[in-house]
Amino acid sequence: MTDARKPTILHLDTERGWRGGERQALWLARALAERGHSSIVAARPAEPLAARAREAGLTVEACSPRFEFDPVAVLGLRSVIRRRRVQIVHAHTAHAVALAALATLGTSAKTVVTRRVDFKLRPNFGSRWIYGRAAAIIAISKAVADALVASGIGEERITIIPSGIDLGRTFTRATPETLVELGVRRGAPLVVQVSQLVGHKDPLTFVRAIAAVRDVIPDVQALLVGDGPLRGAVESEVARLGLAGVLYPTGYRADADSLLAAADVVTLSSKEEGLGTVLLDAMSMGKPIAATSGGGIPEIVEHDVGGRLSQVGDYAELGSNVVSILNDRVLARRLSVEARDRVKLFSVERTADRTQEVYKRVLTESV
Repeated sequence: MTDARKPTILHLDTERGWRGGERQALWLARALAERGHSSIVAARPAEPLAARAREAGLTVEACSPRFEFDPVAVLGLRSVIRRRRVQIVHAHTAHAVALAALATLGTSAKTVVTRRVDFKLRPNFGSRWIYGRAAAIIAISKAVADALVASGIGEERITIIPSGIDLGRTFTRATPETLVELGVRRGAPLVVQVSQLVGHKDPLTFVRAIAAVRDVIPDVQALLVGDGPLRGAVESEVARLGLAGVLYPTGYRADADSLLAAADVVTLSSKEEGLGTVLLDAMSMGKPIAATSGGGIPEIVEHDVGGRLSQVGDYAELGSNVVSILNDRVLARRLSVEARDRVKLFSVERTADRTQEVYKRVLTESV
């Protein structure tokens, strides 16, 4: 049952597929519903976010824009806002910001935007207008906030609220048979990275780091879980470095969490990163981390506390950190304990509590 004193929130995310942003939108919507909000999800009806929101007992409204400023989608959202008496439209992705800005015109609903990437905004009138319409902007890290300020957004309009994860989840480790099917040799030390194969994730640095690890630990095995436009480049680099039988690009896997749970070390090689919530998942499992210091990653992992950080693009340093963890069981155990302790700061409950405060402020200021 919802609390009539709490605002009705429309969570807007029209992305295709299931990535970290969609998971965050769902978890926040669910956590707010548990706190008494009427929490509605607007998403493409055939996509995973809509299906999982329905499974969670949330109200789902269809929103399938053909392009960023699609007037049909805007009118549909405006109808939902009025019919559901929505007070806050929370745009969770960059494409959703434009729809929210237009849909709330002529209504009393306020727009709140969450920005999850540490890229600067496009320097054009459209970006200035749609972000100017937002009553509040949430950045998931200081790195993201800095990019917004560098894009001309006033610092006073930005609230930093890190993404949070469900710390109550349990994970099932991938079976030896599953790992063998992927090519991983039984009993070998395993390094796992889960990331899209795109430029800002810099998967080639991961590949080169594994080559450096292999030179010191010949029996090392590695999984690169994810897909994207750089898959061909990754496969070419694996071949060039003679990593066949060492590093296995798996493509997209629905069981990515179970593969993380099987890792001895989890890595992330990003050049730019809003926060790096896959590392939060790994830390909640007690996995020691070896990552670059790209974007918001240092806001999760302090160097030598739960993990070790290397400079962006420095595959030798990243590889050396992996070697140190694999070769030193005392170090690995210490980092594991610290990771489990550190991740407690990043619960979805904390995220929801702080987001509620933003909603309250926005609605109070509009009175």
